[in-house]
Amino acid sequence: MISATYTVHPTPVGDALLVFTDEGLVALHVTHDDGDDALAALSLALRTLPGRDDVVDGDLRRQLDEYFEGSRRTFEVTLDWRLTRGFTREALEAVREIPYARVASYGEVAAMAGRARAARAVGTACATTPWSIVVPVHRVVRSDGSMGEYGGHPEVKRFLLDLEAAAGE
Repeated sequence: MISATYTVHPTPVGDALLVFTDEGLVALHVTHDDGDDALAALSLALRTLPGRDDVVDGDLRRQLDEYFEGSRRTFEVTLDWRLTRGFTREALEAVREIPYARVASYGEVAAMAGRARAARAVGTACATTPWSIVVPVHRVVRSDGSMGEYGGHPEVKRFLLDLEAAAGE
């Protein structure tokens, strides 16, 4: 049986639900309403109900605060990849290579992941990522440069891109 804990950390774009297993961060979801739905979905995916632990991984919470203050450009956290498989993982690993304050198109990420014609699959990987912010799917844009939906919250994507652009100057 897998053991998991979670905490909720406030950010300027909404509360971040942080879920950890013994192997690392298994999910980071920004909740825009009630985080109970996200926690329930993760519980089903993990086949366990994570216990609340408000002192879990203070280091990641500090890193998130630093990111939103504009002083952190990368995250140092071990990821538990159990919720990703196949090309989704390859695409998300490629996304992690996009430099801070830069963007890449879905097609460029597909090429980075070794499948130049898999832009739509990259879109699916970004839309279903278990990690918001620490795996910077907000840096992936459409081929025409437009932002896209970002889980129905394009304003969050715009906020993150503007934050990085301002801090990158």
